[in-house]
Amino acid sequence: MKSYKKELWFETKHRREFINITSLVQACLQESGIQEGLLLCNAMHITASVFINDDEKGLHRDFENFLEKIAPENPHDQYFHNGYEDNADAHIKRSIMGREAVVAITDGKLDFGPWEQIFYGEFDGKRKKRVLVKIIGE
Repeated sequence: MKSYKKELWFETKHRREFINITSLVQACLQESGIQEGLLLCNAMHITASVFINDDEKGLHRDFENFLEKIAPENPHDQYFHNGYEDNADAHIKRSIMGREAVVAITDGKLDFGPWEQIFYGEFDGKRKKRVLVKIIGE
């Protein structure tokens, strides 16, 4: 069995962004040479997320609206955590959107359903954060 690891780094211009990272992850798979196995892609920061969904701008706005209703950024003083920082909402948003995506690899390709894409979700941006890509297989 072979193993491959790579870190992808992101520094967003905005506090919250959704970035389609599918092509970056596919490049990792090609670089690994693995044909059959599993790919794990996970955010290595507690206020960021990796998830699978459709790349549709209206849907991304719906995610943003939904997350803001559940965990609004402001007022900052509504959160106990925000005595030290101002990002409690980002921690909650990450918990909702998830930490990682696992994708099967078949014949050297990501085994996706229709419309599936991998996204990096940033909820407390404007600083460098990393995503781990780990692939195991043959």
